[in-house]
Amino acid sequence: MIHRMHKAAAAILLGSLLAMPLLAQETAQERHDRAVRSQHAHDARHHTTAKVVGGSAAGGAVIGAVAGGGKGALIGGAVGAGGGLVADHVRKSKGVKKREREER
Repeated sequence: MIHRMHKAAAAILLGSLLAMPLLAQETAQERHDRAVRSQHAHDARHHTTAKVVGGSAAGGAVIGAVAGGGKGALIGGAVGAGGGLVADHVRKSKGVKKREREER
């Protein structure tokens, strides 16, 4: 009787020890969500989006002003800001993917 209880207790203990790594694994979605939060926090601290979009708009305005005067500066600034938004989105996506790979 005692031998059977010891055997059952050993089986339960072994099963729980083998199941622990499975419980500790996080899903890909959880890893992605944590990477997104980390990237967002970093960008918010350093005002990265504003810097990228603002710099692109300024560059576009300068090029537009040289090419077409005041109206060209306005158009160039708008085009530069749009390009900056696209570039910032690509930069964020790459940053999230990099953080996902590093945290494995």
